[in-house]
Amino acid sequence: MEHVASAAVRPHGHTEGGNTVPLIIITLLFFMWGLLTSLNDVLIPHLKSIYTLNYVQAMLVQFCFFGAYFIVSLPAGMLIKKIGYQRGAVTGLVIAAAGCALFFPASMNGYALFLLAFFVLASGITILQVAANPYVTVLGEPATASSRLTLTQAFNSLGTTIAPSLGGFLILTEGAPVIAGLVRSKAEEAAAVQGPYLALAAALLALAILFAVVRLPKISHSAEEGGAVSSVQTGVLAHRHLLLGAIGIFLYVGGEVSIGSFLINFLGEANIAGLSNGAAAHYVSYYWGGAMVGRFIGFAVMRYISPGKALAFNSAASIALILLAIFGHGQVAMWSIIAVGLFNSIMFPTIFSMALHKLGKQTGQGSGILCMAIVGGALVPFAQGLLADTIGLQLSFVVPAACYVFILYFGLKYASMYNKETV
Repeated sequence: MEHVASAAVRPHGHTEGGNTVPLIIITLLFFMWGLLTSLNDVLIPHLKSIYTLNYVQAMLVQFCFFGAYFIVSLPAGMLIKKIGYQRGAVTGLVIAAAGCALFFPASMNGYALFLLAFFVLASGITILQVAANPYVTVLGEPATASSRLTLTQAFNSLGTTIAPSLGGFLILTEGAPVIAGLVRSKAEEAAAVQGPYLALAAALLALAILFAVVRLPKISHSAEEGGAVSSVQTGVLAHRHLLLGAIGIFLYVGGEVSIGSFLINFLGEANIAGLSNGAAAHYVSYYWGGAMVGRFIGFAVMRYISPGKALAFNSAASIALILLAIFGHGQVAMWSIIAVGLFNSIMFPTIFSMALHKLGKQTGQGSGILCMAIVGGALVPFAQGLLADTIGLQLSFVVPAACYVFILYFGLKYASMYNKETV
């Protein structure tokens, strides 16, 4: 999941050399966001098995996690206005750590407490993003802001790539310790999350301490806040490309998260690969890793091709691959759905930048609206879960395919929005 830094802030007296340590800490934050987000893809089939859930019930994990982005964004913006960016980041880290710590009692008290833990964790991450994202642009000269953002996003992708394999090893039955060589009970399987998430809680608290003591540049508030929407004016939504871009972000995040959420179960289907949860978790890393590789390819290609055309091409490729996964079987279906990750790579930043094109003083408010559209990650997997329970898991992938159809339309409609010189 990409994180876009605010363009509506300016530093006071920053120096490139003196900001190395803060940049390292913030890069670690991006890594942790990616890690925590894609760990959900491992936990969903794990909790589904333990608590004998249907797909709709299992998708409540993403509903609670990404729902926090929508619910907490506005309060986070108000909180940070009151206490400042640095204290806001520390607050976000502490709340996220509390969410991770809640996994310990949740493993002994049932699914409902797990859902609360996911919401608390994501609430902390949301506050953290609103607070920390602006620092990416101010930790150095404005001319090199793009390279710093690329670096932090690369580490975010690294987190999303290694988390499924790591989670598969530490949490799922095949990789986690088995007491006395016996098959674990349901209670022992639930308890497998305790160690990893307590370690994550400790890591987040350590980052909170680092963030509290490190000297960060001061950020001045402009008239527009880029991190959150203070008030949604009807005027900004009059820009048709922003409105369609917000729908595009909603559907893109929803489609990307939905595929990742169902991937382990899909690879476990007898007519696909028949993999165990633990074995399938490693292939989820390929899905997220494809997005990381695709960013570097996209960075080179999009110097010569307009964003709209690149977005349309990637959307069309994603639709074709998903259809192969729906109507195919075996290795063809398996690798087709995994390959969608490669074409996801450029979509978020491309839709984001196209939607904000020439908004002028409304750019900050438009950015906040687009960030709130990330709630698609809560609702689209829920819709696919409902379909999976009624017509079957393989056919349910028509939901993310339909999401990419709209993104294809958006890319084609605004293919000429930028000329090549402005890319």
